[in-house]
Amino acid sequence: MSGWITVAGLGPGDDALITPQVQAALERATDIVGYFPYVARIPPRDGLILHGSDNRAELDRAAHALRMAAGGRRVVIVSSGDPGVFAMASALFEAVENGPPAWLDLDIRVLPGITAMLAAAARLGAPLGHDFCAINLSDNLKPWSVIEHRLRMAARGDFAMAFYNPRSRSRPQQFGQALDILRAECGGARLIAFARDVCKPDERLLTTTLAEATAEMADMRTVVIVGNAQTRRLGRFIYTPRSA
Repeated sequence: MSGWITVAGLGPGDDALITPQVQAALERATDIVGYFPYVARIPPRDGLILHGSDNRAELDRAAHALRMAAGGRRVVIVSSGDPGVFAMASALFEAVENGPPAWLDLDIRVLPGITAMLAAAARLGAPLGHDFCAINLSDNLKPWSVIEHRLRMAARGDFAMAFYNPRSRSRPQQFGQALDILRAECGGARLIAFARDVCKPDERLLTTTLAEATAEMADMRTVVIVGNAQTRRLGRFIYTPRSA
């Protein structure tokens, strides 16, 4: 079977952070599939078809890509950051699991990318230098009660934490609730950093404490990082010691 399908991470936004491995796959592709803004990052060229779709159409997008690969097309599904972090890799395998058995025989590859979480941590210093976890604060695919439980358990385990999708127009109140939980579990002195549009021209970084943090400091284009009990400031940087 000559077709193949690759799930690739485009990194946090700066084209210089797209890996050579991903760039090579993009150059070989006949079709690019993904959420509209991510597909728009791919320059058009002869022989390449761009298939943009809505952000809530992940399984349909994956099935469409699989059908094209089964028909002999060379398909790249693009995600921002890394495709395995709250992105399209898991949606692809869910579609494979629920699709025809022949899809298991396709040439399927997942290519890593630089996540917004890791790009933000690098710009801030090293806040994720010891044990950490990543939590998606959107309740579109899981109940808020699950998110609240995971927040409390991560805080009690003294993990540094990175939060994706902290606040949107349809969920304006939940990040404020998350901050209340963190203040109750960690205290007000804990460091929290907001990285908006990281590695893009409008990048904005802000580090403050949980006591001073407000919900309005974050939106859907912000990665939020909360340190553990040992995370500290060092000039304009914050870092978590390896011995924490």
